[in-house]
Amino acid sequence: MAEAGLRYRKERLDRGIKARSDTIYVISSYREMLYLVLPRVLPVIGLLVLPLVLRGYWGKVLVYACMFGLLALSWDFLAACGMFSLGQALFFGVGSFFAGALNHYLHWPPILTLPIATLAGGVFCAALLAPVVRLKGIYFAMITLVVPLLFTRLVVATGVWGGSHGLSNLAPFTNEWIPIYLAVVAMLVVLFGFRRIMNEDYGLVLGAIRDDDRAVMSAGINIYWRKIQALFIAAVVGCFAGAFMTHQYQFVGPSVFALDYSILPLTAAALGGAGTFAGAVLGSIALVPLSEAMRALGGLRITFYCIVLIICIIGLPEGIFHFIQRKYQQFERLTEIG
Repeated sequence: MAEAGLRYRKERLDRGIKARSDTIYVISSYREMLYLVLPRVLPVIGLLVLPLVLRGYWGKVLVYACMFGLLALSWDFLAACGMFSLGQALFFGVGSFFAGALNHYLHWPPILTLPIATLAGGVFCAALLAPVVRLKGIYFAMITLVVPLLFTRLVVATGVWGGSHGLSNLAPFTNEWIPIYLAVVAMLVVLFGFRRIMNEDYGLVLGAIRDDDRAVMSAGINIYWRKIQALFIAAVVGCFAGAFMTHQYQFVGPSVFALDYSILPLTAAALGGAGTFAGAVLGSIALVPLSEAMRALGGLRITFYCIVLIICIIGLPEGIFHFIQRKYQQFERLTEIG
């Protein structure tokens, strides 16, 4: 075996089609067409069919997975723009309280509270974080981590919006099929929407800001205004998740700013593969059912998230999605040396 180790090495080869670019392939048969299409179509079909199979408790778990998937996508989008956030709980909590207040005090139905809370919450979060877009790295992350904790104490201390007791008896969705399919469709729309944005000229500018903001600034582009726009887009997604879960739970309280809503999306994106968007969805679908199975542990679930995050960073830094993608597109073989 030692001799074989000296005479042979592993070689990676493309499987199937040779890629000429990220979007152009040489296709010569229906088999190669299926090779490209199936990995993109089958997951979408599976997500749309899954609600028909999962009913009751596990149907709700699927809804939770989609909502955390939206938060993970929101985090991944900010990271793709060069803003490392630890405060997805801010987006989730603001959207939750906006929807809860509109329904509790004005008695507006979910069909009105969802879009209004989504857009108003996005504007509020973008305006709130606009002064700190000049910060980078750990400094921006620290601000986004502290603000949700500040809002938690503010709600409890002032008693606004129900204080520590929150707002209860909120309007639910009128049909059990509405929330589950709305959650799945929303996650798919955001997934493909973010991928499309980052492949357009607008997204290329955002990616360039992440890589070298000084070079982009020298081209006459206001990078801080672009960052505020990216914050608004990410906040809209997070606020929608919060507003949605408010009507799903029929309750909103200070717990919507909990650390879970910041740590779990980050862990899901790291587990699935940061920078791919599909990895954030994959990580959420894998992690949330495990989290629900550990609900009896209470606050110790944070420990579980941290352990998963450490294992992913050390053992599989590329993420599950990159690993599966590489295994699907390439294969390894031993090649004789010399």
